[in-house]
Parts: sequence; C-alpha cells; structure tokens
Amino acid sequence: MKGAGGFEANGQSLRTLARLEKFSQSAGSNLTRRTLLGILKYPISFTNACGSEMSPRLAQNTTAISILDRQICKPPKCYHDSEQSIVDWILAPLCDEDRVLFSEATGGNNGKHKKAVHKSLDCSIMDVADDIAYGVHDLEDVIALNLVSESRFRELVPEEACSHFLGALKSKYPEEFSNNIYDQFITKLFRDSGTRKRQIGRLVHYFMTAVEPVEISGFKEPLLKYRVALKGERKEFLDRLQNFVVTDVIRSPGVQHLEFKGQQMVVSVFEAFKADPVSFLPSVTYGKFEEEGRNERVICDHIAGMTDGFLLRTYERLFSPRMGSIFDRL
Repeated sequence: MKGAGGFEANGQSLRTLARLEKFSQSAGSNLTRRTLLGILKYPISFTNACGSEMSPRLAQNTTAISILDRQICKPPKCYHDSEQSIVDWILAPLCDEDRVLFSEATGGNNGKHKKAVHKSLDCSIMDVADDIAYGVHDLEDVIALNLVSESRFRELVPEEACSHFLGALKSKYPEEFSNNIYDQFITKLFRDSGTRKRQIGRLVHYFMTAVEPVEISGFKEPLLKYRVALKGERKEFLDRLQNFVVTDVIRSPGVQHLEFKGQQMVVSVFEAFKADPVSFLPSVTYGKFEEEGRNERVICDHIAGMTDGFLLRTYERLFSPRMGSIFDRL
C-alpha cells in the first residue's frame, strides 16, 4: 500500500470510525471532533512520515521461497493519506500555530521513518492505560498460561527494579509483607489465580495512582496543551514489566511463527484480490472498487475488516486444494 497512501493499524482505526462504519450516511460512526482527536494517535500523514529507504521488499537471504523483509516493511506510525480531509476537519477549530505544532515530527535520519511528537490529552490517557494493560494484564496472562517461569521473571525483573513498589506494599499491607518482600511478592504472583489477581490489582493501582498531568509549552488549545504521563521509578518499573513480556513471549519463536504466518496470509490474499479483483472480490466489494476508480484502498479495507477466522478461511479457499466450497459465504 505504499503507493496508495499507506497502511497503519491506528490509521485504519481512524478511517473505520470516521468513514467506513455505517452508523451514518457519510460520516462513519458520526463521532465528535474531540473523540476523533483522541483516536488520532499519530498526527502525521503517511507521505510525511514514510522514510525513503523503508520501501517494502523481499528478504534477500532466501533462495527457494519468497518472503517479505519484515524489518524494512514496517510502516510508519501515521494516518493514511486518504484521511487527510478527516484530519483537516478534526483540527479545523485550532489556530494555525497549534495545527502546525501538533503535526510536528522528529527523526527521519538515514532514510528512516519520522515519528509524530505530539498527541492530545485524551490520547495520552488512552496511551497510559494501554501501557499499564500491556505491562500488567499481559503479564498476568503469560503467567497463567505458563509461558514464562518464575526464575526467568526474577532474572529480568530483579528486586532493585521494583524496590519502590515493594516499599509501597510493605507500607500498605504491613501484616502481609514483612521481611523478604520481593520473594513474597513473586511467590504470590506465581501462585494460584486468586492470589495472582490480587497482586495484579495492586500493580494496576500502584501505576494508576501515579499518573500525573503534564503541561506542554507552545499550545493554546487545552486539549493539546495538557497531557498525562507516568514518570520516575514507576515508569521504569512498568517498562521492565513490558520488556519482560516482549523479550520472553512476543519475541519468542512460538509467537513469531504465528506472526509470520499471519503476515504471509494477509499479503497473499491481498495480492490475489489485486491480481484479479473481478474474479475474487465479493460482488459488493467489487462494486465499490469500481465505483472508487479501482482504488486499492477498497481491497485493503476489505481485508482489514476480516476476523482472524475469516482471513484463514479466505486464504484456505484461495490456496488450499482441499478447502472451500461453492456454498461458502464470501
């Protein structure tokens, strides 16, 4: 999609809510400017963010199969070029100085992608909540599923990394935590589900109560001038928890195999639809494809709206000889 305005998951969320949903005739879910401003996580367009050297290409170290170079194919964090009119509408009440500053980007050296600098107050709240959920509730899930070990957790999240939290536990629960607070906390975290949930709840409370407002100079609009953030030792501790999940789960071969397979399915289905849209696209989608001047964005929207199960069935119907029936719903 690089030549057709790009694709990025957060950018697709904005497009879905503001344009594709059927709640209204022509305004998607018909949400307010403030709501969409909170959805606009990266206020920089694909064209402005995309690095010159980050063009999708096949991996160079294979001979018998063709696979994407996953690192070079990563899209910039942005909104799609096709949503420029929506972004213009969202930002219309702002003064010129705020609009320019809000769209500021950094990086882009050596042909790499640029990164948006600013976000709105509501988006910053969502970001902090997402970070806490990612660092704490994902941790709960991987422990419950036995995807990580207690010894590995101790190795990557040592006592000194969570000393402030341990102090808070001792202060608030003196009868439960006395000596060896770190050992007691880890033991409870890796015990039964009820005991673990109590520790997870305490972690969430510890982080949420430390979120504080931050003022950004240069903006006149309060929704841009103020944000929230997690700072200091609590932010460092949360980063440790997130890095633990990334290192031992997200980047593990078991997860990477599934991510690779999903990527290959998405690319294969997209290229099949693009190669012969009249034969492969559902009739309603093909009608929209023709109506919009054979715009590849229509194909992209169709695939982006698929559930995992529907994508799998579509892939198998197109590429697996034994799968698929004329009676399948498209």
